[in-house]
Amino acid sequence: MTPNARLAAAIEILDSLDTGGSAEQALTTWARRNRYAGSSDRAAVRDIVFDAIRRRRSDGWLGGGTDGRALIVGRLMRLEQSVEDAFTGERFAPAPLTAAERARVAVTPAVEAPVRLDCPDWLWEPLTARYGANTEAILSALQMRAPFFLRANTARVTREGAIERLTEEGISVAAHELADTAIEVREHSRRVRQTRVYQDGLIEPQDAASQAAVALALQQMDGARVLDFCAGGGGKSLAFAAEGKTVAAYDANPGRMADLGPRAARAGVTIETLEAPRGSYDMVFCDAPCSGSGAWRRQPEAKWALTPSRLRELNATQDAILRHAKDFVRPGGVLAYATCSLLAEENDSRTTAFFSEFSDWKQLAERQWTPLNGGDGFYLAVLGKP
Repeated sequence: MTPNARLAAAIEILDSLDTGGSAEQALTTWARRNRYAGSSDRAAVRDIVFDAIRRRRSDGWLGGGTDGRALIVGRLMRLEQSVEDAFTGERFAPAPLTAAERARVAVTPAVEAPVRLDCPDWLWEPLTARYGANTEAILSALQMRAPFFLRANTARVTREGAIERLTEEGISVAAHELADTAIEVREHSRRVRQTRVYQDGLIEPQDAASQAAVALALQQMDGARVLDFCAGGGGKSLAFAAEGKTVAAYDANPGRMADLGPRAARAGVTIETLEAPRGSYDMVFCDAPCSGSGAWRRQPEAKWALTPSRLRELNATQDAILRHAKDFVRPGGVLAYATCSLLAEENDSRTTAFFSEFSDWKQLAERQWTPLNGGDGFYLAVLGKP
């Protein structure tokens, strides 16, 4: 495919999102209908589509609309590339510009900060109140493609050993400072799952801030038994097990844990999956459902789907999870509350609400990571049971 044909494909995919479904689903459907597109074409189209979604507000402002054409026009303007050279209508390129589009391209409109930074208006004030002078830098980072991180499975290999093996297989990587197990993939990230080092269970994909949260939680823990209360795919369960902990995993939607057994077998660890939580543990770790605002560069559609009412629903769910999970912490044990969120409403506001109801608990540790730290936005509070 020519570069301009890739733009036309991205426009088609972006327009299809108006009828429902996710970008991933739309990309898969497009690839099945256009089997002539090679792997490099599919990767390039995917990058264009996700870049446009991350910057839907700012590129739409530049391009003068919200449809696929406007987003791609705005993208080219932002990148200071010729729009008319791309919109030629030749060799599967997008149709030539209309008179209205040419007039739009000729002028760069003034833009306010929330638009320029792709921030929904209703979130601008709480984010600036929380992050102050760092707000623009954080939002700018969320406009970019996310880095790809791996966790060295220390049950089987050191981080240095994993880096050596990955390098031998042609993957460019480097240690990352956020966690002792974190490895950042610099090049060839799409080839990682085909490597022997991955297939042999020496590494697992996991964001660096998530790894840092696991490490901080473990520092506050006295004992060996962990309940991963909102286990999902089990990334944190695997991380706890790699550190020699006895791990049980539970999720309100058991289907999310479907791959945990094979992943644990590959990693060489044992994790018990529970249909219902039971017993008591030295630590109960709750990676609660949240807005995902800390990971919006990975899941940009979630930014535009979030509403004030949805945030209130999430807050109610988070409060209910904390109330339920606390019952499985042994006396003197810890309850770790985590979100991949940048919003105070989902983070310290929830622990404040918890302490107002259960005043005999105490806070042992708290940390907020942002993309400025290198990984995703992530929050952790470790609460001690009397």
